[in-house]
Amino acid sequence: MSHVKQLSQLGLFDARVPRYTSYPTAPHFAGGVTGEDFSSWIRAIPAGGEISLYLHVPFCRRLCWFCACRTQGTSSAAPVTAYVNALRQELELLRATLPEGVTLSRLHWGGGTPTLMGADEMRKLAAAIFDVAPMAEGGEFSVEIDPNEIDDVRLDALTEAGMNRASIGVQDFNPEIQAIIGRDQSFETTKAAADAIRARGIQSLNADILFGLPNQNTRRISDSIQKLLTLSPDRIALYGYAHVPWMARRQQMIPSDTLPRPEDRLELFETARRLLMWDGYDEIGIDHFARPTDGLARAARAGTLRRNFQGYTDDTSPVLIGLGASSISRFPQGYAQNAPATAEWKTAIAAGRFATARGHVFTPSDLWRGRAIEMLMCDFALSRAELIDRYGACAATLDPLIASVVARFKPFVQATADGLEIPHEGRALTRMIAAAFDAYAMAQSSHSSAI
Repeated sequence: MSHVKQLSQLGLFDARVPRYTSYPTAPHFAGGVTGEDFSSWIRAIPAGGEISLYLHVPFCRRLCWFCACRTQGTSSAAPVTAYVNALRQELELLRATLPEGVTLSRLHWGGGTPTLMGADEMRKLAAAIFDVAPMAEGGEFSVEIDPNEIDDVRLDALTEAGMNRASIGVQDFNPEIQAIIGRDQSFETTKAAADAIRARGIQSLNADILFGLPNQNTRRISDSIQKLLTLSPDRIALYGYAHVPWMARRQQMIPSDTLPRPEDRLELFETARRLLMWDGYDEIGIDHFARPTDGLARAARAGTLRRNFQGYTDDTSPVLIGLGASSISRFPQGYAQNAPATAEWKTAIAAGRFATARGHVFTPSDLWRGRAIEMLMCDFALSRAELIDRYGACAATLDPLIASVVARFKPFVQATADGLEIPHEGRALTRMIAAAFDAYAMAQSSHSSAI
C-alpha cells in the first residue's frame, strides 16, 4: 500500500484539527477570566523575572483576502495614531502592576501591519515599552514588516529602538496567485525590504510563505521557494493556507474551486520542504525551517523548543503578555484575552482598567495534556517519565491514551520505552495525533485542514 493511501485511510485528507498554538485552544476560552484575574496574575510574576511581550496592531492599508487574522483596513493615519496612544496607556497600566526588576526576553510587534505606524509613533511606543521593562541580556525584539509598507525613515526608527529580528510575509511570488488572494507584492519589493533590513545590521530575518493557495502547483511553489532562498532568511515558516470563509468573510473573495485538493496540498508541502532541506535548512516542527546556526534550530537540537501563539519559539519564559485588541496572554495560571473589538478595548483602557474579556484557568488535566501536545508538536515524541515527574497523577489516564494512539496510528506512531515517537514518514499526522490527547470537544468548523 502506498504511503499516501495509508495516510488517507487514517483520515489525514478529511480531518480538521487545531494548530495547537495553545491548549486548550482559543475557541474554548470563556468569560470567567476578568481584568482582576489578569492583574493578579501579573502581580504574581516573580520580581526580577523575565517575560515575553506581544503588541498587536490590527490595521492594514488594504486587507488581503487570504488572511484570517483579526485586522481592519484604514486609508488614513488617524485610527493608527489613536490606537498607538491607547497602547501607551495600556503599557502604563502594565507598568503600575508589574513587579520590580522584570525584563523582556522577547518583544514582538505583530498585526496587521505594525509598520503602518509613523517613525515618531514607533519611537514613542518603544520608549513606553522600555519604561515598563528593559530588554534582558540576549533578548529579542522582532517586528512584522510589510515590504509594501516600509521605508528608510521607519526602518531607521525601528533600528534605533533596538529591533534585532525582522519578519516579512511573502505568501507566494506568483502574480496570478497574488491577484486571487488580494496580495500584490513583487519579488523586487520584497528583496528591497530585505536588503534594507540587512543594510542596517539586522542579520536575523524571518519569512512566511504559504502552501495550498489557489491555483498553486509544484512548479509555482518551487519558483517562489527558490526566489525566497535568494534572500537567505534565517527562519522560514511554511504555513498551510487555512480556507475558512465561514469564519473570515473576506476569504469568500477566493473561489473554492481554485484550491488544491488535500492530497495536492501534501505534495506542495513536500516539494517546498525538499527544496529548503537541500538548501541547508533544518526542519523545525511541522512547518518551520531554520539555518543550523539560528536559535530555533539550536533549541530543537537541545530539546528546548516551545510553541506559542507566534508558532515555534526558542523563548522559555513562562509568561507571555499580549497587549492591544484581541491579544492573548499566557500565565502559569491560564490564558487571558483582551476584548477583540478595537472600540471595546479602547474604552476599557481609557477607563483605566485592563480590557480582559475572556480566558481560561488551567486545570491539572490541562497542564499535562498541554505539555504532551507541545512535546508531540515540537519533538515528535512523548516522554511519559517527564509528564509523570511533573504532573504526577496523570499516569492512570496517560498510559491507556498512549496505547490507543499507538494502535490507531500504526505504523506511523511507534511505542518506545518512555512513551511514543512519530517517525518522519508519519509527521504529516502530527496534529491529528496531538488531537488524541485533547480532552475538549472539537468543532470541525473551528479548525483548519490537518494538512
